[in-house]
Amino acid sequence: MKKLRIDLNDEDYMGSHEASVMWGKQKDYVRTIFNKYPKRFPEGTIRKFGKQLVVTREGMEAVTGIRKDQLVDKK
Repeated sequence: MKKLRIDLNDEDYMGSHEASVMWGKQKDYVRTIFNKYPKRFPEGTIRKFGKQLVVTREGMEAVTGIRKDQLVDKK
């Protein structure tokens, strides 16, 4: 089995709080959805490290139905 190499500097990986806010949701949105409906995230798109959830862009797009390039920049 080939070992997967992950670049933690890649902006497609983010904490659950950051991802929730980026997609215009409440800060606990990802955690709530993951706890209630973990199968909504495609396999390999979310993982818990201790108490921290890390989610991928692909996972957020699957759960919300909104692509990252469709997000409105709120800066």
